Amino acid sequence: MHAPSRLLTAATALLATAACASTGAAGDGGAGGAGGGLRVTASSYPLHYVAERVTAGRGAVDNLVPPGADSHDLELSAQQVGELGEADLVVHLSGLQPAVDEALEVQAPAHLVDAAPLADLHGDPHFWLDPTRVARLAEQVAEAASEVDAAGAQQYAANAEQLGQELAELDREYATALAPCAGAGATLVTAHEAFGYLAQRYGLQQLGIKGIDPHVDPSPARLREVVDTVRGRDVRTVFFEAATSPAVAETLAQDTGVQTSVLHPLERVTQEQDYPGLMRENLAALTGGLNCGA
Repeated sequence: MHAPSRLLTAATALLATAACASTGAAGDGGAGGAGGGLRVTASSYPLHYVAERVTAGRGAVDNLVPPGADSHDLELSAQQVGELGEADLVVHLSGLQPAVDEALEVQAPAHLVDAAPLADLHGDPHFWLDPTRVARLAEQVAEAASEVDAAGAQQYAANAEQLGQELAELDREYATALAPCAGAGATLVTAHEAFGYLAQRYGLQQLGIKGIDPHVDPSPARLREVVDTVRGRDVRTVFFEAATSPAVAETLAQDTGVQTSVLHPLERVTQEQDYPGLMRENLAALTGGLNCGA
């Protein structure tokens, strides 16, 4: 569907639900929604995870991306556009999903947390691979939820603090385990450059076979650069992403005599998976696959 048609669909659906949204607003400082609970819509899994943890006990959080689906290619149904218009709070990362950006331009929600400032590496949206940035998002969600539902402010703050403590522990686990890798100047060779925040936080040097856009094939010059780096820096592993084809990474690994392993960018997440579990799986893959001077 072309962008103008998508925008028209968004406008039509939002206008159709405007009356419902206005009657459900929390103008008196209490939680919105017919059932009295805070209604939150998140536009991707990492944002949904944070919003659900922060509003636990007082809110219902909807994820626009179904389990296992790719957040980048999201197209909104009329019902989903309506949910955006009716939500008490929307948690979104502008620039990641054009369909959501367009829908929010048609009718901006009264309360929106845009995580874009947390994604300050050029072109790379995957800020959630740095737990400290996720903790900052939790604080922002708690503040925004408290503006909608003042009666729940203390609980939102407590939930965000608890999540922050868990994320701090996860950050310590990463820092401790990867300190030898950082000290050895370990190079993180990935199928595409989705792990820049992780590399930046823990002192690794990321080199992607592909750039930020995984759909753009690498040039011959880029492939030669990666091969030379793998051989020159004694790289042990080429990492590819879960739910994507490992073909390029496996071919490069075979050509250079190294192994392959999987890292998860935490975008296509099933109902059985969660943020802490996947992050710890990534840490195990990193410590097992990087050349950390041992």
